[in-house]
Amino acid sequence: MNWDQIAGRWKQVRGHVKREWGRLTEDDVDRVDGQREKLVGLIQEAYGIEREEADRQIRNWFSRL
Repeated sequence: MNWDQIAGRWKQVRGHVKREWGRLTEDDVDRVDGQREKLVGLIQEAYGIEREEADRQIRNWFSRL
């Protein structure tokens, strides 16, 4: 699976995102709309972490899908 497939199935995947990053609100997840860079930024902001760490978390999550 690649990120384009995630973006295309965003409505199905959004529940997985909420479970992984519980601090993100429904509105946050809706705003991401499958865009990886937006997700990185929101995770970074919500958890107060560096961009590289947010990116690493997304890669790890993505590998488990």
